[in-house]
Amino acid sequence: MNKKSPPSLFAPIRIRDLELANRIVMSPMCQYSCEDGMPTDWHLVHLGSRAIGGAGLVWAEMTAVSREGRVSPGCAGLYLDEHVAPWRRVTDFVHAHTSARIGIQLGHAGRKAATKRMWEGHNVPLDSGAWPLLGPSPDPFSPDHQVPREMDRADMDRIVGEYVRAAGRALDAGFDAVELHAAHGYLPSSFLSPISNLRTDDYGGQLSNRLRFPLEIVDALRAALPDEVPLSAKISSADLVDGGNTIEEGVQIAKALAGHGVDIVSVSAGGITGRVRPPRLAPCGFVPFSHRIRESVDAVVAVVGNINTPAEAAAVVSEGSADLVVMARAFLRDPYWPLHAAIRLGVDVDGWPDQYCAVPLQLEELKARLGLDASASPAAAR
Repeated sequence: MNKKSPPSLFAPIRIRDLELANRIVMSPMCQYSCEDGMPTDWHLVHLGSRAIGGAGLVWAEMTAVSREGRVSPGCAGLYLDEHVAPWRRVTDFVHAHTSARIGIQLGHAGRKAATKRMWEGHNVPLDSGAWPLLGPSPDPFSPDHQVPREMDRADMDRIVGEYVRAAGRALDAGFDAVELHAAHGYLPSSFLSPISNLRTDDYGGQLSNRLRFPLEIVDALRAALPDEVPLSAKISSADLVDGGNTIEEGVQIAKALAGHGVDIVSVSAGGITGRVRPPRLAPCGFVPFSHRIRESVDAVVAVVGNINTPAEAAAVVSEGSADLVVMARAFLRDPYWPLHAAIRLGVDVDGWPDQYCAVPLQLEELKARLGLDASASPAAAR
């Protein structure tokens, strides 16, 4: 990929052997709709509809590698062989009926585990039924959270093995890519940040030590995945709190991940502590961070964070701030955001499914609903 000549939002991209039709990515969003990690019809419809809607890549939500790694009792999992078949149902649908590709984000909540579903209280610990927490240090996420047990070497070895087994199940389930969630204060992120990592051994202190355990996970995942399957890592490029990592550390983290075989660095920020109210995120608020990382790191760079309009998304790519634009709220508002964005941007895409074109689509009516001049070619509406 030539970073000196940024492509357009709807240009294809190849990452290892994975080809994406465009640069639009649906962010992994926890749905809190499982029992013991088992995906349901909700996941089929939620993910399938966004794939139909024209995304180049759809990420399934942060999926726990163990029961203790779940954020909430409703979180998805790949810690049992029984989880493979329902996930396979989702990936088979996406591959059979859409041009999208589908990946899965693997995670371990660490000291942020055992909380309620988001609509019951965001980052609020369970009233009952909580399980013991693990972390780099016996430091709770917030005053209301349990004190996690400081992980020892045996814990690290066990958890690395859990990631590897989950990755194997992800391949069996038909996913096209795997992402490590190393952001927002979850387990790998909590090792990376000096806010949560208070260790004095080889896994704490300077950044090179704080990187050790996350890189052990990355090395194990890369070794477990076939060469043709991309590995992504989502990072908090800055902690956004005093004493935490800044973008300078974020660049170093991204370089280290890329040096260990990570193909996509997905840039976010914050989430390391519940003791400080996070700042309100401005539109495209993390784009300056992704721009810094893209200038410095030999990897595909993605960015998430309050990117909403087609013009905003197109500018992120055309101005060279990221190679992939990852959106969450925009896809919740409109599952067909990419197809509608193509019309707004005057780009011809052949993305509308045949089933929706069986009745001729009136371009003028559609453009009127979108508040546009009805002068594009019919291909743009199909």
